[in-house]
Amino acid sequence: MSFFKALVRTIGFAAFGLVIGVAQAADAPRVKFETTLGSFTLELNPEKAPKSVANFLKYVEDKHYDGTIFHRVIPGFMAQGGGFTKDMQQKPTRVAVENEAKNGLRNVPGSVAMARTPDPHSATSQFFINYGDNRFLNAPGQDGWGYAVFGKVVEGMDVVNKMATVPTGVSNGMGDVPTTPIVITSARLVAPAAAASAPAATK
Repeated sequence: MSFFKALVRTIGFAAFGLVIGVAQAADAPRVKFETTLGSFTLELNPEKAPKSVANFLKYVEDKHYDGTIFHRVIPGFMAQGGGFTKDMQQKPTRVAVENEAKNGLRNVPGSVAMARTPDPHSATSQFFINYGDNRFLNAPGQDGWGYAVFGKVVEGMDVVNKMATVPTGVSNGMGDVPTTPIVITSARLVAPAAAASAPAATK
């Protein structure tokens, strides 16, 4: 095979891979969160974290997150929410989801992961958004498992960062609780960016 033909073939494979990557990104579900500080959008990764994404989307479908708060916010670390109302009452949840932390996704700034107890397979509705490069949360972590990343912030990271500026204190026996509640007013599935910008069909 000549050098020219080999080069063309290599470029062809690279282009094909790029097309596949774009298609997968276009198919990735997105969830828009409206909060009392503004809105942000998460892009989920069902290819790498199918169980976590399915679990999360079911809570979105059930409108579980509406009226919940970010109840634990630590600047430089993470912002956690999705489980408590603004009067610090914990909402009921479904059965826990299997830990998918060994999927290769990392707890880097802007990534979103499932929150859990010391039990590796105890995650339900709560999630957290990473502020820092929290490598110690990646698999295998400190307990042989780590914390499962299942998506990332693609819009509104400035709003997520704004959460870290709200003063925190102790409430209902828990620390790092924003003294002014950061309420999720709604969380809704939205069309991926590529699909949303596509022209409408004509007759």
